[in-house]
Amino acid sequence: MTARIRKICVWVEETHIEGGKAIAPPTRKAVACAVIDNPFAGQYVEDLQPLMDIGAELGGLLGGKAVAALGIKPQEAESYGKAAMVGENGELEHAAALLHPQMGAPLRAAVEKGAALVPSSKKRGGMGQDLDVPLGHKDAAYVRSHFDGVEIRINDAPRANEILVAIAVTDSGRPLPRVGGLKHEDAKGEDGLR
Repeated sequence: MTARIRKICVWVEETHIEGGKAIAPPTRKAVACAVIDNPFAGQYVEDLQPLMDIGAELGGLLGGKAVAALGIKPQEAESYGKAAMVGENGELEHAAALLHPQMGAPLRAAVEKGAALVPSSKKRGGMGQDLDVPLGHKDAAYVRSHFDGVEIRINDAPRANEILVAIAVTDSGRPLPRVGGLKHEDAKGEDGLR
């Protein structure tokens, strides 16, 4: 099954000043999202494979759009995350089917490597509701400077029979990190942890 996409939105958030200090270069987060029809809205379906297939399709599409929005090479991406919000006629399991079994591999291809688990969140909501996309270092989960998130909102999504799917990619960690832990430049990215 191919995703029936009503709309795609892409934007970049740049932080130039944090805590009164200039950030140079600015930290940047890109988010690419798709608003899709939920083929299983309003019904219980045992086999969610069609949504898993759509998750694979969207992982590559949205991951590629987020990297392109940052204007970086895939290997320059530092953190990533994913989230989905089902409209009122959907189930949380519909979001899980999109996000988990098959989305990761195409997203990792879009950012090159991606040894660490992709942080994710899922929720049910209505049009204009906020969706938080958690972020973590793409290759080493212990890089604390990259524990972060980005909030998105689309005024007309998700409708009752839709799902809002989002992928976020960054070119850096939080501005002014100072809580210790493994540094990005010291991460090996071999086991997804360090």
